Amino acid sequence: MDDFEGLLRLNMISGIGIKTYRNLIEHLGSVKSVLDCPKGKLERIPGIGPKIADRIINGSKAADVDKEIKLAEKSNVKIVPFTSDQFPYNLKQIYDPPLVLYIKGDILKSYTLALAIVGARRCSYYGSAQAERFAIQLVQAGFCVVSGMARGIDTSVHSGAIKGKGRTIAVLGCGLGVVYPRENKELAEKIASQGAVVSELPMTTPPSNRNFPPRNRIISGLSLGVLVIESTLWSGSLITAKWALEQGKEVFAVPGNIDSNYSRGTNKLIKDGAKLVEDINDIVEELGPLAEAIHIKDNKKVEDIRSLSLNSQENRIFSLLSSTPRAIDEITTKSGLPASNVASILMILEVKRLVKQLSGKRFVKA
Repeated sequence: MDDFEGLLRLNMISGIGIKTYRNLIEHLGSVKSVLDCPKGKLERIPGIGPKIADRIINGSKAADVDKEIKLAEKSNVKIVPFTSDQFPYNLKQIYDPPLVLYIKGDILKSYTLALAIVGARRCSYYGSAQAERFAIQLVQAGFCVVSGMARGIDTSVHSGAIKGKGRTIAVLGCGLGVVYPRENKELAEKIASQGAVVSELPMTTPPSNRNFPPRNRIISGLSLGVLVIESTLWSGSLITAKWALEQGKEVFAVPGNIDSNYSRGTNKLIKDGAKLVEDINDIVEELGPLAEAIHIKDNKKVEDIRSLSLNSQENRIFSLLSSTPRAIDEITTKSGLPASNVASILMILEVKRLVKQLSGKRFVKA
């Protein structure tokens, strides 16, 4: 039995996660040794005891790994262990990554520049519209957006990413052999074609309330930060925000109507220190050097992360500027744009606090 099969077998045993796995490997040395270990010896390992030992012995016998692999192949699902180079970089950095990740679609290296957007299942028109708007703008700026494919805000997030022709990842609280909610079956296929649908759970695992809090750590784990749009005080979105904070990620929130129950959670997050967000510039500015250091777009490193929020003409002008003053005539010549367009774009960049005008109509990056 190789390590892949062993990890998959362990993952199919309820309650065996990365913490238990690392403890077992520390004492026994390999996955094969864990699964071949007698019950009495397992029980004596600190932190294991008779209950977990029983679970390992009985669960390992019950796990039909061959059937699981065939079912995944039939559904075009890849099973990626956390030890693989194909395992998502961001997710591998958290303290409790999944033992394996089931992936339908692809998670590319460029998806490291990712932001999670989550919110209420029962949301207002305003919340749904904002979720779609932010998703469209973020994917067009080069981000991958991550959410949970639940009803409400999550659905609007993925729909916006698809509409913006960008990349999106859906993290499910059930196995990939099950689509939940059922009405999102077509959406799931579109997500897989423009990113990935993922889960840590075996293929036929049904949706359950106990699956969603652990699922939320994967949503935040795949991302550099979490944006919450509409949330009650008891929403699972606040659990995702809590996971993000524990993982050292940024938390953002869109403010809402103070009379609306849907805004209680987001407004509380802002009171507690989450960054208030009105547009994607607020997100880009906060992520700053972290996102800049890892982002790769069209196989080229982005030199200034702030450029991700600009349209093509604004970016053309912005890329010509530096800390060295440059005259407007020189900018116009190098950009190849009409002088009136250049003047207008420079004014817009000044309003966005990205460019500063000096004397003599000379400009520098702010």
